[in-house]
Amino acid sequence: MFDKILIANRGEIACRVIKTARKMGIKTVAVYSDADRDARHVQLADEAVHIGAAPSRDSYLRADRIIEACKRTGAQAVHPGYGFLSENEAFARQVEEEGIAFIGPKHHSIAAMGDKIASKKLAKEAKVNTIPGWNDAIESAERAVEIARDIGYPVMIKASAGGGGKGLRVAWNDKEALEGFTSCRNEARNSFGDDRVFIEKFVEEPRHIEIQVLGDAHGNVVYLNERECSIQRRHQKVIEEAPSPFISDETRKAMGEQAVALAKAVKYQSAGTVEFVVGKDQSFYFLEMNTRLQVEHPVTECITGLDLVELMIRVAAGEKLPITQAEVKREGWAIECRINAEDPFRNFLPSTGRLVRFQPPRESMWAADPEHRFGVRVDTGVMEGGEIPMYYDSMIAKLIVHGSDRPDAIAKMRDALNAFVIRGISSNVPFQSALLAHPDFVAGRFNTGFIAEHYAGGFRAEDVQHEDPDFLVALVAYVNRRILQRSAGISGQMRGHEFRVGEDFVVVTLGEGGEGRRQPARVTDFQAVSGSSVVETNGRRYEICSSWHLGGARIRGTVDGQPFKALVERGLPKNPLAIAVSHNGTRLAAMVFTPRAAQLQALMPYKAPPDMSRYVLSPMPGLLVDVAVQPGQKVQAGERVAVIEAMKMENVLFASADGVVAKVLAAKGESLAVDQPIVEFEA
Repeated sequence: MFDKILIANRGEIACRVIKTARKMGIKTVAVYSDADRDARHVQLADEAVHIGAAPSRDSYLRADRIIEACKRTGAQAVHPGYGFLSENEAFARQVEEEGIAFIGPKHHSIAAMGDKIASKKLAKEAKVNTIPGWNDAIESAERAVEIARDIGYPVMIKASAGGGGKGLRVAWNDKEALEGFTSCRNEARNSFGDDRVFIEKFVEEPRHIEIQVLGDAHGNVVYLNERECSIQRRHQKVIEEAPSPFISDETRKAMGEQAVALAKAVKYQSAGTVEFVVGKDQSFYFLEMNTRLQVEHPVTECITGLDLVELMIRVAAGEKLPITQAEVKREGWAIECRINAEDPFRNFLPSTGRLVRFQPPRESMWAADPEHRFGVRVDTGVMEGGEIPMYYDSMIAKLIVHGSDRPDAIAKMRDALNAFVIRGISSNVPFQSALLAHPDFVAGRFNTGFIAEHYAGGFRAEDVQHEDPDFLVALVAYVNRRILQRSAGISGQMRGHEFRVGEDFVVVTLGEGGEGRRQPARVTDFQAVSGSSVVETNGRRYEICSSWHLGGARIRGTVDGQPFKALVERGLPKNPLAIAVSHNGTRLAAMVFTPRAAQLQALMPYKAPPDMSRYVLSPMPGLLVDVAVQPGQKVQAGERVAVIEAMKMENVLFASADGVVAKVLAAKGESLAVDQPIVEFEA
């Protein structure tokens, strides 16, 4: 067994590998860029080596610097994680040639399966079901349109070296095929250094289901059941679960056996994933093979009780697999939510900045510990006070739960999301809560088009309908009463002028347009010691009890004897007197007044925000990579105006109306802030 390994990655996967290595008694070496100097993985590792500037191409994609770091620290093996160099055949070969073990498949397996075009041909030879398509690299956008027409729309345009949603587009017509090919090629060149693109038929109403395989150097290969990964947005997974609520035991067995046959055909050693697209009749087709550890590997660990990172390390050290196919377990139900730094209410645009507060729910599970199988697990690479840089992907944590069955896992996940505190940046937690509560998701009726179908116009606050909105009003009133009690308890108050707390209040909800609904709330039977009180509002009566303290971001307690968890925020950026509570994905921001103060507050004038309709604003922090218009140019609605790159994704900004460009206010290559004007149109 190795004494020391180097993790050629960053973020949560680097921290995940360190966790298992520490359990195995193996020392670890972290590598880091300028942007990650104070990152969590650097602090957790036994040693750390600086390898370059913030952009990936100058650090985490520099194979020479990573190998040099191995030699300098005496690391005997490299774990590549996922992304970056994890599926780079040249890197794996170079590592092997230097006498360093690669904790992953051999370079020849990566070459055969990591290339999407070559893997399609090899899959056919191994008698694995494949999708109709053009599996050779396409030389031009015009040729891509011709091929797409021959195959028949819709088609999927994919980068050969792609992965993680990068370099992938679905085209429904010639225009989308032309633009999609160009965008895929650019993203692939920037992310992977390989701009080859191919096209295949897009299966309508598809499910994305993948099989986890594990092979060793002694010819043994097993499959570890399947993962359901159909809940996707822009071809990037949002929620994963194991097992799938859709496929039968017969389909599972057939998919697993084909995945094993494919792995054996390339003499696969290590953990890998064979991805399939599955039709509504459970017909399935090979999509691609990821020759690395998957982001969603924890759900497989939960239902099998195996530590995949440990098994990868043991296989790389030459050990045999400790299990046979017959010994692979499938116990309970696991769900993973990817917690991303993005604003779901602004079309999921990336959100970068400082994590002012980051308090994940309390962990109660570790995959390899049989005593703590069912519960909550958090895999993350960030910490409170840390910075979310714009150079890397948007995922900041993975929230995993393991339940006895699917309803239990969904309930556990909703409860855990209620306790996830993220402040300073926006996150997709409200969106995840909405998905978990959707009747079709709960019933298991979904495919890869689920989000596009149900949230075609984007995600809005109104899409998260709380099952009991009066409870949120009651909770705001309760929190306000607890705050006032502190003021009433301050010593040294002037006699006869002590601060007294009444029982009647008015909760005024806040929104984008200023004040909203006004709802009276009566708070009685307040008990300072026990934290209990009765709140009556809108004809409803709630008995709330909690030990919440004024500085706490979470509130735990009971309402009418039933446990609940919610988030509390005192003081908002635009209103320091406001209180916000979040529960089951719904957020209520409000101010609480006495009845008389509410009357006076209603007379206060409202200052409307300035009209910015003549400007194209940057919706996120990022790099301006292209400005497609010039002063004096006539622009039509829907025409391309600018391109911003953030978190490894290109975001195209389009004109919302016809107009004439008055000024270009930002230059190509400039770093933009949120809402920074890029282009001004004539009035």
